[in-house]
Amino acid sequence: MEPSGLAACATGKDGRGSQGGNYRVQSSRLQYLTFFGFGAKFCSPEKWTQIAVTEDPVFHRPSYAQALAQQLLKPGPLDQGLRSGVFISGIRRIGKTTFIRQDFVPALLDHGALVLYVDLWTDRSRPQMALMQEAVRAAASELEQPASTLLQKLRRVKGVNFGAAGISLGVQLDGLGTPSGVTLAEVFVELVRKAQGDVVLIIDEVQQAMASQDGQDMLFALKAARDKVNTATDLPGRLLIVGTGSHKSLVTDMATRRSQAFAGAHTASFDPLGKDYVEWFLSRLAAAGLAVPSLQAAFSGFRDMGSRPEELTKAVRQFQDEVAAGRAADADTAFATICATIATVAAELDIQSIEDAGELAVLAFSRIAAGQGRGLYAADTLTSFSESLGREVSANDMTPAIDKLVAANLIVRKGHGSFDIADPFVKQVWLRHAQMRQTLIRASASQGTEPTHDT
Repeated sequence: MEPSGLAACATGKDGRGSQGGNYRVQSSRLQYLTFFGFGAKFCSPEKWTQIAVTEDPVFHRPSYAQALAQQLLKPGPLDQGLRSGVFISGIRRIGKTTFIRQDFVPALLDHGALVLYVDLWTDRSRPQMALMQEAVRAAASELEQPASTLLQKLRRVKGVNFGAAGISLGVQLDGLGTPSGVTLAEVFVELVRKAQGDVVLIIDEVQQAMASQDGQDMLFALKAARDKVNTATDLPGRLLIVGTGSHKSLVTDMATRRSQAFAGAHTASFDPLGKDYVEWFLSRLAAAGLAVPSLQAAFSGFRDMGSRPEELTKAVRQFQDEVAAGRAADADTAFATICATIATVAAELDIQSIEDAGELAVLAFSRIAAGQGRGLYAADTLTSFSESLGREVSANDMTPAIDKLVAANLIVRKGHGSFDIADPFVKQVWLRHAQMRQTLIRASASQGTEPTHDT
């Protein structure tokens, strides 16, 4: 398949096409193709760039995964606190689960760790403890099978002979979860002992555990297991717990509030996908003969949409329609408009949630978005809010307003009395709306009219 002018492709580092040949080379895993390059507009065929198109439909992040695995399993002097637990948060739909399953778990396995993965959103109608127990039983069952992929991986990486019959735990799992049965702590001790190394438990959407007493009980049971394993002097490894979640405030609370099971654990933000992902994505589109914008325009639009792969795909689909209809003479401008529209529509849902939380919540959110996330309970802040609303606002009024914003995942606690906006793009759209409204107010004042409520 020879590329056409509209299937213009990938770009150089400066976002514009670069010189190159029009040829195709086959290799075992990569197919190198060349496509027309363009900058702000569709360029002439003289501009080319060479693209590597992988056959794997998943974009992998091996360096990021290996760095996290190394830090977790072989911590340096400043990383010893990771043994208390690691809680990673990021906004919705930015590729956290894909990364965990496709890159992080394999990286941990490559280091010889036994990995258990539990997604608390798999079935939200079931108790979290039941999902955890099911994952433990599944891991134990796989270890007992001599030909299982997991056991073969452990044999190969660790160079240990586990015997021809597989690994049998020295505890009865039938009674796991019953008053007279084995505890999670006892099971994890056996898993570490029999696997002869570290066991990593990954809990996806971990904040879901805070929604019920059963989930809280599960977390404290895991804390007891962590403490029992990691304080033992006769075990060959540790129990390392990693929680990931899309509700940044709740995930942070799990590691910072003294009442929580994992108070004192390490917190971190998930690194969103970057320019290398966008370049990979464009190369696959161009290989399929689809029109694409420049790399710089695509990356800028991707960031504007919150670095969400699904939104980028949606934007490219709309872009194809624009190209087919002859409305994309300036490709990058057309794509930027599409991305801005998609992002604004998505943010409007969150903005509606802010407004639904009430007038005081709106004032609090505006203040936080403006970079004043501290002092929401201060006397001068309460006075300012009182003047804005035409009624007295007390500290007791602030608490439910703040709680509504936290519960809706709109703001996140950074520390005692300090808050920030959970989603940077929602913050950007909110500030843009606020600026537009102020412009309308000034214009109306100069004309002696009042702006309408819905502007």
